[in-house]
Amino acid sequence: MIRSMTGYGRHSESVGGWEITVELKSVNHRFFEYSSRLPRTCGFLDDKLKNFLQQHIARGKVEVYVSLEAAEVADSRVDVNLPLAQAYLTALRGMADSLSVRDDSSVMNLARFPDVLTVRKNEADEEALWEAVQQVTQVALDKFLQMRELEGARLREDVLSRRLLLLEGVSRVEERSPQTVREHMEKVEARMRELLGTVTVDEQRLLTEAALFADKIATAEETVRLRSHLDQLETLLNSDEPIGRKLDFLVQEMNRETNTIGSKAQDLQLAQVVVDMKAEIEKIREQIQNME
Repeated sequence: MIRSMTGYGRHSESVGGWEITVELKSVNHRFFEYSSRLPRTCGFLDDKLKNFLQQHIARGKVEVYVSLEAAEVADSRVDVNLPLAQAYLTALRGMADSLSVRDDSSVMNLARFPDVLTVRKNEADEEALWEAVQQVTQVALDKFLQMRELEGARLREDVLSRRLLLLEGVSRVEERSPQTVREHMEKVEARMRELLGTVTVDEQRLLTEAALFADKIATAEETVRLRSHLDQLETLLNSDEPIGRKLDFLVQEMNRETNTIGSKAQDLQLAQVVVDMKAEIEKIREQIQNME
């Protein structure tokens, strides 16, 4: 199935005591490019996420955002620096004796001093956390790929419709080319009769001129190759594999054959057909820039 390189997916879920949100988005890029924003303490997830996503995404600039919040207080602990608290208490009592004031030291007062109480995050089980994040990422990825496939289907239909227009153009070239030779020979013969008057026109000379002109403007090879390229285009668009790079090359070849036909065109109608064909090829090129 054809996929666009533009996609977005987001999912939030409570898994394994964590509130997890994963957000994926991507834009066009020739290759797979990955960047992420993760909680500072979860850097170990970065390579795992990259490898996981690369199994499902062939091309595009992919950005990943992960948010983690502990759903349970057990994720944190409070450490007490007893030696420091004892030092503060001794200092307070000594100050009270020296100033002859009431000693009103209390635990609450001591807890307010710097570094007496320290809140620390418990070390997370990395494997368990990765399994939880992967579970949420999979759902976000499914939404992301679904959006890519919907957009890819629209791109495919547009390119297929333009392929039919190109086939019509090829048929017009094949039909018009022989006519241009006949019209050219009629003009040559009329001009020769005008110049020579009653003198008999050399029919062999006319045949030679026709053969030379026909060879000069012959487009049969180009139209045959162009039809072959258009057949390949349809085959690729029905493929289940990433085809963006193959389409890039194929469109270049289609454009090259059309340019050659244009250089051989000795007729206004043919020239206009070629202009229309090149316009359609350019529109196809623009569309496939967004295909994976």
